[in-house]
Amino acid sequence: MIEKAITIEPMKPVLNEQQSKRLLKRLKHNLGDAVLRYNMIEDGDRIMVCLSGGKDSFTMLELLLMLQKKAPVSFELVAVNLDQKQPGFPEHVLPQYLEKLGIEYHIIEQDTYSIVKDKIPEGKTTCGLCSRLRRGILYSFSEKIGASKIALGHHQDDIIETFFLNMFFNGQLKTMPPKLLSDNKKHVVIRPLALCRENDIIAYAAMKDYPIIPCNLCGSQENMQRKVVKKMLQQWEQETPGRSEIIMRSLQNVVPSHLADDKLFDFAALLKQD
Repeated sequence: MIEKAITIEPMKPVLNEQQSKRLLKRLKHNLGDAVLRYNMIEDGDRIMVCLSGGKDSFTMLELLLMLQKKAPVSFELVAVNLDQKQPGFPEHVLPQYLEKLGIEYHIIEQDTYSIVKDKIPEGKTTCGLCSRLRRGILYSFSEKIGASKIALGHHQDDIIETFFLNMFFNGQLKTMPPKLLSDNKKHVVIRPLALCRENDIIAYAAMKDYPIIPCNLCGSQENMQRKVVKKMLQQWEQETPGRSEIIMRSLQNVVPSHLADDKLFDFAALLKQD
């Protein structure tokens, strides 16, 4: 089997100057709102910013750098990329980009690509195993560099899609939280883009002309359930603009007594009051 080489994807800006200013203002506001609402960043934090080479992580890093200059607290940013040894991966792109930014960065080289290709049958979804391997490596590396927080580039659309994926296929009401304590209680994960919309990130990445590096492992799997859910949500948004924002607000306004989980609410103890 011949592996397809990874090529940099050009993105064309489509906004005028006024639109660009409004877009940046909206992204900065939404990131700032998430940081404050969920207490993501504290004085003295050393934040490991996970940079994949995709539009989301590029945008997250730049917005965090802007926040760093104006925030009332002092914190460090360390960019980290995991080179998973995918065939044709342009190893020079991220180091060149990060050198220009002048920030501390690290490239971790781990051949998880071969492991995933060996363990997952052709045609099956690779994302589960790939993400578990990646998470373990990044968690371990965060300890080596003394990071107090790990920043991931998931945005609001990712959070909503994950909610429906868990509901439809796992029978659970849960999603990617904006802030998470790892199972071993050693790592705090933050998602600064939690309140940012994907369309805004796409437009901003195009405007900035980031050197986007696509994933040729999972990104090409068109039949993934996530893509099905994304299509469903896009159709809903077309039919009823603003529906995604309403769904996100509902995730922030949970009423346990009006669901059906007796571990969250003591239904057995309910008594009529005279």
